Amino acid sequence: MSIFSKLTRSIKEKGEQMGAEMSFFQHLEALRWHLIRSALAILVFAIVAFIYYHEIFYNVILGPTRTDFWTYRMMCNMGGFFHSLIPYIDAKGFCVSSINFKLINTDLAGQFNLQFSSSIMIGLIAGIPYLLYEIWRFIRPALHEKERKAASGFVFYCSFLFALGVMFGYYVVTPLSIRFFVNYTISESIENLFSIDSFISSESMLTLVAGIVFQLPIVVYILSSLDILTPKFMREKRRYATVIILVLAAIITPSPDALTMLVVALPLFILYEFSIWVAVMVQRKKKKNEETGLTVQ
Repeated sequence: MSIFSKLTRSIKEKGEQMGAEMSFFQHLEALRWHLIRSALAILVFAIVAFIYYHEIFYNVILGPTRTDFWTYRMMCNMGGFFHSLIPYIDAKGFCVSSINFKLINTDLAGQFNLQFSSSIMIGLIAGIPYLLYEIWRFIRPALHEKERKAASGFVFYCSFLFALGVMFGYYVVTPLSIRFFVNYTISESIENLFSIDSFISSESMLTLVAGIVFQLPIVVYILSSLDILTPKFMREKRRYATVIILVLAAIITPSPDALTMLVVALPLFILYEFSIWVAVMVQRKKKKNEETGLTVQ
């Protein structure tokens, strides 16, 4: 994890190292072009998504609304597995045989606006790795040659965790939420007709938020490198983190099925424990540097 300590230290010292070479406005100008290139990359992805929107809409956006979706098939297989271990568990309870899901549009230009806005959202999600790359290019001049090689993994790790979070949000959080809300009724006289805008905004929010939440190890590493967060503190607050994770899992999947809630909570527990391990590695690295007479800021 030493690649990030070098990166964190260099970000902290960026103003001191480059102040003599570039003025404040030159920094802003450089940052502006990095942001412009990032925006152009997002725009390119959005245009591609707009062109192939019909395929994306049916296969990706509406994927969690169909019973043959990957998550529902895995849930059915999981039910059969648990039934083979514990016969009194109803395997059919895990299977999704039907989804009473009807989407409506109430605006004259609603479908066009839907295609436009969701294409932008797809472009944003797809362009996050390039945005991280431009951030890396902005801070790169503050690094020495060895630090540049060592910290080059920053973009990869952040992009990998973001992609992992997006997949978790799309394949786990979204279908479980849809399964619950579609089947939830307070009266048979009320028919569920969901607005397409509401559905896509909910799906994109769950997916994007999951991608951001999975950046927790990176955030913990930076805070640990700055002596703001320690493994001891995270271990002491583990019980509070457990409660928060369970509450989040209950909100995400408001289902009386405890097993379904645990399916969502388990990756979050793993993420928290991994973040503690990251903080431990940072502390060990700093201690080792202090023993060898090095100064780590």
